[in-house]
Amino acid sequence: MVMIRSRFIIIAAVSANGRYPASGPSLKCSTAGRSASCSTPKPVCRLIRRTPGKRDSGAKAVISNAAGIEKLHFNVCVAHIYEFANTLNEVIGDADSEDGSVATDFTWAMREAADVLVQLFAPMMPHLAEECWATLGHDTLVAQAPWPAVERNLLIEDTITLPVQVNGRKRAEVIVPRDAANAQIEAAVLALDAVQKALDGKSPKKVIVVPQRIVNVVA
Repeated sequence: MVMIRSRFIIIAAVSANGRYPASGPSLKCSTAGRSASCSTPKPVCRLIRRTPGKRDSGAKAVISNAAGIEKLHFNVCVAHIYEFANTLNEVIGDADSEDGSVATDFTWAMREAADVLVQLFAPMMPHLAEECWATLGHDTLVAQAPWPAVERNLLIEDTITLPVQVNGRKRAEVIVPRDAANAQIEAAVLALDAVQKALDGKSPKKVIVVPQRIVNVVA
């Protein structure tokens, strides 16, 4: 199945209508967001760098596969490749337009993603990888290509999930911005149905926020 998905993605990246170029500059997305001229859907533009809602599938796949290969945990590597391939399939489907046109920045993102995908499965399927690498227009071997670089600082999520306890017992979880102030976190926690039910209409005596760790409500 990985082979079928991978071939589909590679074919999409070099489709006959020329939407996806054989080479080009990498996208430069930052933690501050995309540039004003970037019209690519967010899941695509940040596919390799950061992918909100998709657990940074590209960058995490690169890091996880590198660790898995070193430990010879190839089954784990294949699982991450599956996740990345599934994300790419979703992105390709979402990017289709009625007139068949595709934004320029999407072509670069798709190109970069296709290269990374091939490099990820190359250690497990070298012959298929070399075939796909050549199809993508490379005149060298994928075995000679450097491992994809990842900017680790861009793997930091914009939001965090904190467990919420009431009198020491976990009642719920709350998702807040990473840089949220304690007052903002407290308000979000007290608005949770599970917390309100546990308080039974009473006001909490104290709300203890341990930054980026846990929230404890004392009833």
